[in-house]
Amino acid sequence: MVEAVIKTVLSLVLVGLATLYAWGWSRLRAAGHAPPIWRLGLYALGLTTVGAALLSPLDDLAAARFAAHMGQHLLLTMMAAPLLLLGNPLPLVLWGLPPRARWTLAAPLRRRARLRAALSALTFLPVAGVLHVTTVWLWHVPWLYDAAVEHELVHAVEHVTFFATAILFWWPIILPAPRLRPRPHPGFQILYLLVATAQNTALGMLLAVPERAFYPHYVRRAVTLGISAVDDQTLGGGLMWSSAHMYLLPILLILYGLSRDVGRERGAAPA
Repeated sequence: MVEAVIKTVLSLVLVGLATLYAWGWSRLRAAGHAPPIWRLGLYALGLTTVGAALLSPLDDLAAARFAAHMGQHLLLTMMAAPLLLLGNPLPLVLWGLPPRARWTLAAPLRRRARLRAALSALTFLPVAGVLHVTTVWLWHVPWLYDAAVEHELVHAVEHVTFFATAILFWWPIILPAPRLRPRPHPGFQILYLLVATAQNTALGMLLAVPERAFYPHYVRRAVTLGISAVDDQTLGGGLMWSSAHMYLLPILLILYGLSRDVGRERGAAPA
């Protein structure tokens, strides 16, 4: 019953966010200020990824297989969160609302508003990284991980905290609206992503290398399924380990931007 309610609410939220974004994009296009079509596509892909992680058969499989549960988390944190931010959702969703509701919801994000100040602090580059990494490691403590997979409300809290801190983590890299602070120096962005790569690799190795199953829930399920709990955990750890390479893509894009800027400066310099 609890699971059905959670999935119904999530479905309604996803449909609502998709509808408001589409309306906002249409209104801005009609006014001659349409954002690039690629943002619309990435936002749609981000919502689809959330649905694939939490509303597809993968969610049921996650209760039986550690690797499937790990896959859920990686879809939410490594794909859905950055894709949604690349869609620059806040201004478009707000433009999808009636004017009065738009101004009411936008008020806490105006300059000198408390919510904006709090969001600015939480998306500060080192703060966002520490929050996300701490959340990921804490939820992999065996008794917490088992509690999440055995109790739907705890599972929902786990997913919300993973996703929310992933949004904070990616914010200083993608810099969607509202622009809360100046763009970090590219060197700091790269260092930030390299540290994230290292911690992902470390957690993946911790789960994949030792020939020991850490999670009693999955040990019991492995017996009923006739599979090896150690192999299942190794596969999940391998997914975490290999997903660390995802951080190389934004690093390469940052380096490309730097080289392009240097090229422009040289081209503009007097002979």
